[in-house]
Amino acid sequence: MEFNQNAGVIYLIPTVIAPATINNVITPQIVEIISSVDYYLVENIRTARRYISELKNGYDNLDLPKPISELTFVELSKQTSQEQVSGYLEKIIEGRNAGIISEAGCPGIADPGALAVDHAHKMGIRVVPLVGPSSILLALMASGFSGQSFAFHGYLPIPSDEKIKALKYLEAESHKRKQTQIFMETPYRNEKLLKDILVNLNPSTRLCIAKDITGPDEVIITKTVKEWKSIDISLHKIPAIFMIYVY
Repeated sequence: MEFNQNAGVIYLIPTVIAPATINNVITPQIVEIISSVDYYLVENIRTARRYISELKNGYDNLDLPKPISELTFVELSKQTSQEQVSGYLEKIIEGRNAGIISEAGCPGIADPGALAVDHAHKMGIRVVPLVGPSSILLALMASGFSGQSFAFHGYLPIPSDEKIKALKYLEAESHKRKQTQIFMETPYRNEKLLKDILVNLNPSTRLCIAKDITGPDEVIITKTVKEWKSIDISLHKIPAIFMIYVY
């Protein structure tokens, strides 16, 4: 399939996953692209504005095409309808480049930006992913678990009985497929999730917890469930990724 030659390009623009880490994780390519884009589809308008403002303040070579107050931002969320997404992309069909920015990390990965990307492919719009931090991939890289076969499940069910059932299912799947199982939780429920893991999974199952990835308090530890029972780790209100693997 050929791209629509008259259409603009959608750039998938990563942002930070930990505060005050722009200079460590944001590439010159991202700065270059933001220097040329004035139309954004974003998960959170306030966060996106602040991100671009921080980039502007941190890089002398970043010349925005317009003042930040004149850049166009439209919100893209799980509640955005198919019709709204199509409408947002009309400007791109007309030749305007656009950027998609997630609340944190890489857009399109566990992120509503995938809605716009899906439509873009259907409409012949070129999509360009830019290199940046992904908590999911960084955690997997540092876990020691299989990077050949893995599955990301997002958030597990909230009700305790359903969550425990899901955890046992993922443990069985890991054993059956020799597959890394990756999931996460809302930060204020992290410690409850860890407790459920330690109480309900096999003592020999390996568990990796990666918290505050790329941040100053980053900790990534892989131990068996039995070993984790004697480890004191604070996870309350700290972003974290959980992974289990059964050899």
